[in-house]
Amino acid sequence: MYKIGIDVGGTFTDFVVTRPGESPRYFKTPSTPADPSEGVMAGLQAAANAYGQTLQQFLEDTELVIHGTTVATNTLVERKGAKVGLITTEGFRDLLEMREGLKEDRYNLRMTPVEPLVPRYLRLGVPERVRSSGAVETPLDEAALDQALDDLVAEGVEALAVCFLFSYLNPAHEERVAEKIEARFPGMYTSLSSRVIPQIKEFDRLSTTVVNSYVGPVFGQYLQNLKERLSAFQGLPDILIMQSNGGVAPLEDSRRLAVRAILSGPAGGVSGAASYGKLLGESKIIAFDMGGTSTDISLIEDGVPHQTTEKFEGGWKIAVPMIDIHTLGAGGGSIATVGPGGILHVGPESAGADPGPACYNRGGVQPTVTDAN
Repeated sequence: MYKIGIDVGGTFTDFVVTRPGESPRYFKTPSTPADPSEGVMAGLQAAANAYGQTLQQFLEDTELVIHGTTVATNTLVERKGAKVGLITTEGFRDLLEMREGLKEDRYNLRMTPVEPLVPRYLRLGVPERVRSSGAVETPLDEAALDQALDDLVAEGVEALAVCFLFSYLNPAHEERVAEKIEARFPGMYTSLSSRVIPQIKEFDRLSTTVVNSYVGPVFGQYLQNLKERLSAFQGLPDILIMQSNGGVAPLEDSRRLAVRAILSGPAGGVSGAASYGKLLGESKIIAFDMGGTSTDISLIEDGVPHQTTEKFEGGWKIAVPMIDIHTLGAGGGSIATVGPGGILHVGPESAGADPGPACYNRGGVQPTVTDAN
């Protein structure tokens, strides 16, 4: 039986296929940014051909697929996510913009404030209040909630985020909002802070919940596309999605909690480095993973990758557990430019998979690291 590892990057989609008693085999196909699932299917077909099987036979003989992807990451970094509406406690809608009163680089006086993922007119407060004891002081105003939902849907929002004060202690109000949304707007992608990250610290919960709704529809659509393409084949293996903390989760859980897959692709590289370290008897490792768009660096001590629960991606705080990875906007496809004063700059813009570096002869004309090599 085969086991398959898949890593969808910004430039290439990579595959590792293992079978008991044999060395791993590696396959690579260009990524397909418009629909990454196309590149995945092309790579699976190439692997099946290499083993002399049809794709149907190959998948029937596969017991496990573990899939890492940068789809959620790129959606956030490139700001190509859903149009999100926010429902929050009345008087607190500006918390998303105020952040914690600090910039990511707090001592950089010239740092431009990050533009909120949800503009102010799509951040609406409704009367309700839960105290720090979890007791309800002000019941949820359902008439105001209905009006807020009507206003947001009329503005064309594609996803909703719900974050009330102290809902991690008492989620009743958020759960009622979810019931209303499901009844009135079935199928609307909705994130509740009490489900995404039920813990103290208001901005952490708010930011993480908004990011989940921002990337969730795009990431969920990708997973749905992949599921539909694979559904044409019988005897499908289990498909697990790599999570930012180095673990895995089923497709549906990954769609619902997309924020946990923000570092899905890079986390797989670090987990792989840790595994190789164990094979070599080395417990202190620097994992260096250079792709087409970025380079990811992480430390592994005592055979275990460093973990964090506070990380900024795309300028936004994400407070779910994840491997502590430092990302540089410099990969094989990073574009070189000459800035003011004749200084050479490399990245963070990348030629990606389409058109790719100039030497690929696919229409790219800008110089990249790959072209220099």
